[in-house]
Amino acid sequence: MRIEYTGLSEIKGSLVALEGVHGAAYDELAEILLPDGSKRHGRVILIDGDRVVIEAFEGTSGIDMESACTRFMGKPMTIALSGEILGRVFDGTGRPIDGLSEVYAAERRDINGAAINPVSREYPRSFILTGISSIDATCTLIRGQKLPIFSGAGMSHNELAAQIVRQARVIATEGDDARFVTVFCAMGIKNDTADYFRKDFAESGALGRTVMFLNMASDPIIERVLTPRCAMTAAEYLAFELGYHVLVVMTDMTFYCEALREFSSSKGEIPSRKGFPSYMYSDLASIYERAGLIRGKPGSVTLVPILTMPGDDISHPIPDLTGYITEGQIVLSRELAQKGIYPPVSILPSLSRLMKDGTGEGFTRADHPDLSNQLFASYSEVSSARSLATVIGEEELSANDKLSLKFGDELERRFITQGMYEDRSIQATLDLGWELLSILPRDALSRVSDKVLDEHYVQLEQKL
Repeated sequence: MRIEYTGLSEIKGSLVALEGVHGAAYDELAEILLPDGSKRHGRVILIDGDRVVIEAFEGTSGIDMESACTRFMGKPMTIALSGEILGRVFDGTGRPIDGLSEVYAAERRDINGAAINPVSREYPRSFILTGISSIDATCTLIRGQKLPIFSGAGMSHNELAAQIVRQARVIATEGDDARFVTVFCAMGIKNDTADYFRKDFAESGALGRTVMFLNMASDPIIERVLTPRCAMTAAEYLAFELGYHVLVVMTDMTFYCEALREFSSSKGEIPSRKGFPSYMYSDLASIYERAGLIRGKPGSVTLVPILTMPGDDISHPIPDLTGYITEGQIVLSRELAQKGIYPPVSILPSLSRLMKDGTGEGFTRADHPDLSNQLFASYSEVSSARSLATVIGEEELSANDKLSLKFGDELERRFITQGMYEDRSIQATLDLGWELLSILPRDALSRVSDKVLDEHYVQLEQKL
């Protein structure tokens, strides 16, 4: 029999407190019953002796301190899971918002989950094809990897997120299959942005293999804190129970962190860097570390969190702490965006730490690692050639510097620049990379062996 507690001792923002409570547990669900028969739902976030603080999901407006009755449910927050969640759209707490019926619950799972035990982890192998050359060639996404995208306010990260969801796929290998689905999680977005994602996924056919969790900017901030956990719980079920390879795309984690800061402030916690809570690193890790592969399980969870860097500052606490948890980063450049380049992926500061383990012979193509290394090396010389040209003029540059300028311009115009609905195969991407490298003299390609050059560079040279 559940005990009901009448009256509240304090209401502060979305938090309510009551005294004299016994037996409540951290993260336990609670119901607040109002005199008109309506209910507010919440969860326990703080226990201090017999004093309990509850965060109300629907806010505290209209709650009377004297007449409100609180009932503790004896369980944490869970969501319904089954194969029927594919193709469905949910709010930030896992409730359907697509006008269809409730999801059949093959089981219900606690959204808090847990990080994968390191002993049980399988090392990530095999790549995920996004169809985007600047990612597939130089910053390859590997199954089970955590690879964030660092963007800036007003840049085209939403379009990039939609393109990744539309085009991403895995290539079946021996002893493996290509059962691939996506989980899309959006936090703090405006209604028109949510409509854009829903319409784009529906028209492209991606919605049928996607689970969407949408938290609007007008929704309570506490729901924003729950949204990525609901998404990761759904991804874990699809991957480790149903055997899918799951790609989770989250946008925008900056809104999540700001909600965490506001929530922490409302609890009176001592702030850390730039007002964010001191536990933000471990909080982000509790989400990100749920991605990966488990030994003996057929599926995988790959995570691509997208965040906007405040003031384009990569040393800001949000991207800074994210970089310590994840395995690389894809950086979007405002300079490229201002040139009209889409997607504005800045190749040089971007990095995929697991790329070496999922590319090359048996995965993509034998020449892929050499091509990637040479593209990095050759493109890194473009900026110095451009700087020199602004000082002495392009006419005074050496022949090699002029070729370097041409290579940089062509790389940005033909390789990095790509249509929002242009899906390139890995073969087309690699062939295009070699075609662009052939602009440079052969002796300038110092990162590639003669054997590989004989196969690719010389062949192109003869065609030109």
